[in-house]
Amino acid sequence: MTQTVKALLQWGQTQLSPVIKDGAATDTRILLAYAMDINRGLLGARLQDAVTPEQVIRFKATIAQRMQHQPVAQIIGVREFWGRDFAVTPDVLDPRPDTETLIEEVFKSGTAANILDLGTGSGCILLTLLAEWSDARGVGVDQSEKALLVAQDNCRSLGLTERATLKQSDWFSDVTGKFDLIVSNPPYITADAMLTIAPDVRDWEPRMALTPGGDGLDAYREIARRAGQYLTPNGRIFVEIGWDQAQSVLDIFAETGFSDGFCVQDLTGKDRVIAFIR
Repeated sequence: MTQTVKALLQWGQTQLSPVIKDGAATDTRILLAYAMDINRGLLGARLQDAVTPEQVIRFKATIAQRMQHQPVAQIIGVREFWGRDFAVTPDVLDPRPDTETLIEEVFKSGTAANILDLGTGSGCILLTLLAEWSDARGVGVDQSEKALLVAQDNCRSLGLTERATLKQSDWFSDVTGKFDLIVSNPPYITADAMLTIAPDVRDWEPRMALTPGGDGLDAYREIARRAGQYLTPNGRIFVEIGWDQAQSVLDIFAETGFSDGFCVQDLTGKDRVIAFIR
């Protein structure tokens, strides 16, 4: 039996709605467009078009994956971030709009020549900055070798291999040199919060990139303790935080001499970024 775009959209949403409480319709559209290899903006004009049997099979397979709470970005293998496509796998965090707040604030503070990205993951922060600043160079470090492979793929696809160095390092352990900008979206979810977060995150994204355990603040303690050794005299630090961690992170940095920090809210009004400008 021939299936139309409209019929498959209705079927997919019916399947997802009991499982995916928010965004089932959007997820269905993205997955069908992916299965048909078209821009999802074209689906509305093709509602009565027939979908090939191969595309139907592919679509139904992606719906089955989503029903297991696998993130859409992992299923289709890509997430848009700051207007560019980044490869995404289960080995890296799914780049989120929240992190674009960090990018926006960095741009407001001026350009940088040398950038260090701690816990680079997919590379979305470092590579976005390098893509926007054609004269900048940067180093991205991560403990995960698999994450670095994803970052390297993104680096190549964006044509930034000449200006980006990606290396395995436990925070600063294998970092050398001085930087006028240090950025990081470190693991910050508390051990208690990990028990209640959405299965899309808990079951599918790398735990080491989500939580350090305990109070969720260990990464900030390490960054605050050592960042001064790697900053130029006028250097800047921007770190993403959990919505309820602003004062704790400011206090941690203040203990190591960074007393001029300020907090920035995201588009929903939640605390999201802490910045220090020397």
